[in-house]
Amino acid sequence: MPRRLPPLNALRAFEAAARHGAIAKAAEELSVTPSAVSEQVRLLEARLDVKLFHRRAQGVTLTSEGAALLPGLTDAFDRLAAVGESLGERRKRTRVVVSLLPSVAAAWLVPRLPALRVDLPGIELHVRAERLLVDFAREDVDLAIRFAAGPFRDLVAERLMGETVFPVCSPTLAYGQRPLRRFGDLRRHTLLHDTDAHPRQPWMSWPAWFAREGMPAGAASSGLFFNDSMVILAAAIDGQGVALGRGPMVHEHLARGRLVRVLEREWQAEWSYWAVAPPTHMRRPAVRDFVAWLKVQAA
Repeated sequence: MPRRLPPLNALRAFEAAARHGAIAKAAEELSVTPSAVSEQVRLLEARLDVKLFHRRAQGVTLTSEGAALLPGLTDAFDRLAAVGESLGERRKRTRVVVSLLPSVAAAWLVPRLPALRVDLPGIELHVRAERLLVDFAREDVDLAIRFAAGPFRDLVAERLMGETVFPVCSPTLAYGQRPLRRFGDLRRHTLLHDTDAHPRQPWMSWPAWFAREGMPAGAASSGLFFNDSMVILAAAIDGQGVALGRGPMVHEHLARGRLVRVLEREWQAEWSYWAVAPPTHMRRPAVRDFVAWLKVQAA
């Protein structure tokens, strides 16, 4: 047998007005106008065929009928709110918000997301691609993937992978009219520089590479300069020069033949990729599962 209930909006309007003792405060809580609250209360009174409020200039007071209705109605709304909060908390426990550099998100994480949906179907992943370091105390972020030397104060850090850097370019450039066979051949090609690389990352500096090979660093001072590693790779794929490729970031491009390694040189970075989070975050089952999955993917 179907329930014959009064309109929900009318019940909400009455309950809020009765709880606050004022139509205006109820309207503020419900984000409607006072006249809308009054209209809903009148609708409820007409539906029940009773008077629920004594209306006075300073506010409203309950009639005996209104006083009889209010406790059960407030209890019902409290129960509904509790159920909603419980469902929200359950969903929050399966949601994982990860912060990481745009380049790492695009080149390393995104190609692996189909595997995540198969391996951890219960996790709802939210990706925040950003350059700024996250403030865990103020932002709704569960963990971050960062490329750094460590250690990380007040955070739990799980090492994901290291990084090997090596020269890369398009196949057309590598095997064209001026093939790259020896390191000195780079002087006849355009070098693609990453101006956003940290000063303590010499492995991402062409002058440092030249000095490492016993050549004048000044010989590597010209070329094209970019402040975004993804743009550098786009230029390299387009055949505009030779770039320093970060192993994890160029893996897909190498596999698909967009880029090739040249010169058989490489430099092992002193930094690593880490999953970092406050201890309380890292204890969440969904976060632990996601970090474990990241480590498998990085192996």
